[in-house]
Amino acid sequence: MSARAKARKRALDFLYEGDIRGASPATLLAERDPSELSPISQGEYSGALIAGVLEHQNKIDELITTYAQGWDMDRMPAIDRNILRLAIYELLWESELDDSIAISQAIELANELSTDESAGYINGLLARIVILKPSFVL
Repeated sequence: MSARAKARKRALDFLYEGDIRGASPATLLAERDPSELSPISQGEYSGALIAGVLEHQNKIDELITTYAQGWDMDRMPAIDRNILRLAIYELLWESELDDSIAISQAIELANELSTDESAGYINGLLARIVILKPSFVL
């Protein structure tokens, strides 16, 4: 697993924990022992991902709500909701990252951490976001 993939997984851990506990993922990250985030570059990228998701969370959640056909945000599994938040942030605001990498990483996380149906659902929603991406006002 690449360093960025590990950092992405770590960021997802904090987003998920914050969602479940009703706490800020950024605060949870700041409270952790820095040795948990080794090497430094992984911790920095994880922190940047968390900060980016939090900065754009209202818009990200609006997009999920709009394009998640048949799913209410509250009924969606928390891990899926946070995989989508992370991937949509990367798709729309991380310009140096190729869209296919963001989508494949999200699918990999869903396959590893969620239900059998989640990966296909996440793939479909993210594919739609990519198609509509040029029309979004961010």
